[in-house]
Amino acid sequence: MGSEQRFEETIQQIEGLDEKAMTLARARQDRLTKPPGALGRLEELSVQLAGITGTLACDLQRKVVIVMVGDHGVVRQSVSAYPQEVTAQMVANFLRGGAAINVLARHTGSRVVVVDIGVVEDLPPHPGLTISKVARGTRDFTREPAMSREQAHAAIGVGLEVVEQEFQRGLDLVATGDMGIGNTTASSALVAVFTGEPPERVTGRGTGITEDGWRHKVQVVRAALALHHADAGDPVDVLARLGGLEIAGLVGVMLGAAARRVPVVVDGFISGAAALAAAAIAPRVKEYFIASHRSVEPGHQVALDRLGIKPLLDLDLRLGEGTGAVLAFPIIEAAAKLLNEMATFDEAGVSEADTGPRRGPD
Repeated sequence: MGSEQRFEETIQQIEGLDEKAMTLARARQDRLTKPPGALGRLEELSVQLAGITGTLACDLQRKVVIVMVGDHGVVRQSVSAYPQEVTAQMVANFLRGGAAINVLARHTGSRVVVVDIGVVEDLPPHPGLTISKVARGTRDFTREPAMSREQAHAAIGVGLEVVEQEFQRGLDLVATGDMGIGNTTASSALVAVFTGEPPERVTGRGTGITEDGWRHKVQVVRAALALHHADAGDPVDVLARLGGLEIAGLVGVMLGAAARRVPVVVDGFISGAAALAAAAIAPRVKEYFIASHRSVEPGHQVALDRLGIKPLLDLDLRLGEGTGAVLAFPIIEAAAKLLNEMATFDEAGVSEADTGPRRGPD
């Protein structure tokens, strides 16, 4: 099956949330031994999980973070404080288990899946590495499209394939992770197109560039937008012109997970840009998103606002890799367990609040 055909079939498989399951979840929340609404957003989250999975008794033990890795041609414009070879070096760190995402994945009992979708260097085979290289990085989008439309579809197809493989292994909850020097510049361009906001509002400091570096980065994004005149109504074309291979791969992960009714825990800025693209392709996919945290990258909040999703955490993170998403895993699991394991007033023999009118003495 070609990547475009699989792409179209996946979109058709994405359905709305299960309203019956959500109604049952809300009814049970109202019967649990607590005042109504006392668990706040955990209650909302449990209802969303029921709608996604189609059951109140959803088991979220099999947790995976998919880290898509790719290089960016725009690094030639000096938009990053780090050289391009850091991308491949960080893959080696992931595979040794020494990166932040590895620590947090071990802490939360999660699998880490690392995918070379577009690293410039040839990476040696490793049991923990999936090599699905669509191209050796993107091209410099200040001069030409970052990739062809065919490459964008192929990258989305890699994401679809990886999430399908993980589903076959056992997948209850998926987090989106990324690595790629230069990818905050690509994400800034994507967020600008999909939200209509100016580059200076959605462009941040990424790896920690100076004030002058930030101003230059804004100009790079502005120049790319002026060159391509990308149309948000054709999201695959936007990805091809301004995106990254790893960003397109994450779009595939999001679409594929939603088609399998698996909750998608969205990480930071790069994942937020991918989420905007995925939602432009298939609007219902937004219903499957759980925003893990608010990044310090300014464009991330813009993306979350446009998607209409509220982050669970605000820890001033800006690392990527899926770190914020994996940190949110225990909160998401807790929401599901509270719905399923708390006793109702009837089960516990606890008296409920009397909310009716009271009679005075006769």
